[in-house]
Amino acid sequence: MRARTERRPGYFGEYGGQFAPETLMAPLEELSAAFRRWSRDRRFRSELDELLRTYAGRPTPLTVADRLAARWGGARIALKREDLLHTGAHKLNNALGQVLLARRMRKRRVVAETGAGQHGVATAAAAARLGVPCRVYMGVTDMARQAPNVARMRLLGAEVVGVDSGSKTLKDAINEAMRDWTENVGTTHYVLGSALGPHPYPTIVRTFQSVIGREARAQMRRLAGRDPRAAVACVGGGSNAIGLFSAYLSTRVALYGVEAGGRGPGPGDHAARFAGGAAGVLHGTRTMLLQDADGQVLPTHSASAGLDYPAVGPEHAALHDSGRVKYGKVSDAEALDAFALLSETEGILPALESAHAIAFTASLARRAPRSAWILINLSGRGDKDLDEFLRLRGEGTPRRDRGRTRRGNAASKSGPSKGRPGVR
Repeated sequence: MRARTERRPGYFGEYGGQFAPETLMAPLEELSAAFRRWSRDRRFRSELDELLRTYAGRPTPLTVADRLAARWGGARIALKREDLLHTGAHKLNNALGQVLLARRMRKRRVVAETGAGQHGVATAAAAARLGVPCRVYMGVTDMARQAPNVARMRLLGAEVVGVDSGSKTLKDAINEAMRDWTENVGTTHYVLGSALGPHPYPTIVRTFQSVIGREARAQMRRLAGRDPRAAVACVGGGSNAIGLFSAYLSTRVALYGVEAGGRGPGPGDHAARFAGGAAGVLHGTRTMLLQDADGQVLPTHSASAGLDYPAVGPEHAALHDSGRVKYGKVSDAEALDAFALLSETEGILPALESAHAIAFTASLARRAPRSAWILINLSGRGDKDLDEFLRLRGEGTPRRDRGRTRRGNAASKSGPSKGRPGVR
């Protein structure tokens, strides 16, 4: 199950490897051996397939977004609906695979990190389903802007540990999860949520997420009779994107990864690693990284917690250098507009992460003929982001309805309450 760009174990061109403390080298080798064994085992694969089908809700459908396409003109649009997966995002594909692997390895507990909360929710759900105790580390900044997902994790039985060091976001949550794993390697498996970290994690995550691309390619061929002109996905660490792209790397389909352009190009204002980053080592892997001239990791920013990370998965770095995948960026404002646009035109609230992919696709669609298809991976749903969307827009209601009240409505002219909605 080696990635196409993986020429030697653990490396994608000059990126990847195992840059880990000595205490983790033996656990990483144990994990590599277990993954090689169980990923080829028919009973393991059958159990995982059954979980994906009857618990996660696979296959997820394609939705033709003709009203969205009509706003843009040009190509037709198909959405791969990972937002309809149980727990609300693609993260469950990998979480189920890794927690099932942890059981085969006889580990008694799992730990995980989370940024937007979706990987934490997915791991908590998988652990509950499979009867494994779970602890999730999350930066306190992300906990504040993703409060509904914090509540979900706790309801699912996970212990959620706030991290208040550093930037108090995903990078720091990974630090703490790796520290926990280092101290408890005999009993614990670390369910890393994205296609990064030391080998074998990028390959493990890619393998468990490749179901997205396999399904999407078959569905597009049934829908259109051919592959799409282009496929687009957002890229934080890059798990949803590499899952989609894996089915198309050997084809002529144009592939686009979309990073967080944030507030602007200045240091600390974005998380676009391919727009100002350089090769470096973070969290056990060599990859593209936002860092200063002294090699110190720079702070990042994105309206989307899941894209707010200074490094990218090593396979994405290799795909960028080879030119096989083109990477662009989308600003906070553009992503917020896309969040509203998809909601208004198709009745779908996308995750703010996915909204970056929606925004980027507009220019691609306008330049393409009407006979072309563009496939977008809708990696997650946006109910988790609604409070943050309204806060960033400075609104109590969506912009087009601000100040509008129905005659006879008892609501105050001052608009709805500014109180936080109940946990969803």
